[in-house]
Amino acid sequence: MAEPLLTVFAEMHAKPGKEDELRRALIGLIEPTRREAGCVQYDLHVDREDPRHYFFYENWTSRKELDAHLASPHLKAFVTTADALLAEPLRIVLATRVDRESA
Repeated sequence: MAEPLLTVFAEMHAKPGKEDELRRALIGLIEPTRREAGCVQYDLHVDREDPRHYFFYENWTSRKELDAHLASPHLKAFVTTADALLAEPLRIVLATRVDRESA
């Protein structure tokens, strides 16, 4: 039986006035991340009610690949700018999808 996908929810809130800068930085992460080994899905979302509130919805084949992503140059570069852009610390939730087969 194959290992279930590792789902990641990454939640960020832009500092007031930094919405566009954060959006550009997050968009810049999409393509290099999607090319990484183990990346199944990496989608950026913005809250319809709060343009400062962003989410990444991600699916990875394993924790090993996620850890490699977290150590990637493009993500490390983002982390160096995060304090200037984020109103609060990045929130990450790791999850596994529940369906009939896994119940």
